[in-house]
Amino acid sequence: MGVISELLSIGSGALQVALVPRIGGSVSSLRWRGIDLMRRLSDADLDAGNVLGVAMFPMTPFANRIAGNAFEFAARRWRVQPNNPPEKFNVHGSGWQHAWTVTEMGVTSATLSLDIACGDEPYSYHATQTFVVSDERLSVTMTLANTGPAALPFGFGLHPWFDRDPDVTVQFKARRFYLEEPDGVSGDSITLPPELDFAGGRPLPGGWRNNDYGGWDGEATIRFPARGAGLRITADPVFKHLMLYADPSKPYFCVEPQTNASGAFNRGRWDDPGEGVIVLAAGESAAGTVSFTPFALET
Repeated sequence: MGVISELLSIGSGALQVALVPRIGGSVSSLRWRGIDLMRRLSDADLDAGNVLGVAMFPMTPFANRIAGNAFEFAARRWRVQPNNPPEKFNVHGSGWQHAWTVTEMGVTSATLSLDIACGDEPYSYHATQTFVVSDERLSVTMTLANTGPAALPFGFGLHPWFDRDPDVTVQFKARRFYLEEPDGVSGDSITLPPELDFAGGRPLPGGWRNNDYGGWDGEATIRFPARGAGLRITADPVFKHLMLYADPSKPYFCVEPQTNASGAFNRGRWDDPGEGVIVLAAGESAAGTVSFTPFALET
């Protein structure tokens, strides 16, 4: 189709998904049986083109922050630009800050694409998101290809936003917890202590949380008892990390599947599978799928 559209609706049954390609290739809403299971993009944020108000946006060509806006790779120092003032450091790469193009569109599916030439950044890449909706789930397949001349480290992920209902609970299994350093940068990992473990399901923390959970098993469950529904997130093994952002002063929180560990580009352990960085030579690509499956809660 090759067009940039306003709002696209896909799904013909109980599950309805709206996309807003021009605002970061984002999801604007996910509704099941008339229940919002992601934070809905408001009319004001739609009119303003505010990507920080969407239901979910893509993270590419890496996830989370690069401290100092630079990293060392292949005997060279690569610099990125700060992109989310007043923050000092680049966060989530460039994909979420560009309009995406609709390349395929159907009743229950759509594919969005983005091409970036390096310019002031190290990265030239081609990215796609393919959304497929059934009555049971939304599946999002992300692909990322290195279209530049040199091998570089890459990563990708999805950044959904959820309403912080008073009774919401979150459940997932992981093995490691990454400490948070100043300016939102992830530091060293520690063995996951019981008080930070969500394996059994628990309410959101009462204090600030902006941390990467490593060794994620690829499944997370969010329950909204007052809405009578929950949402199960399942991800391919390439998504080794889950980011939890929860600020008690905000009416939302985020649970973000991502391939690379937050802060991995600064640590430079490119061959460490736990870090999850994907080194792509020129012309190489990587892909992974995340699914969102609603379910009814027993009353």
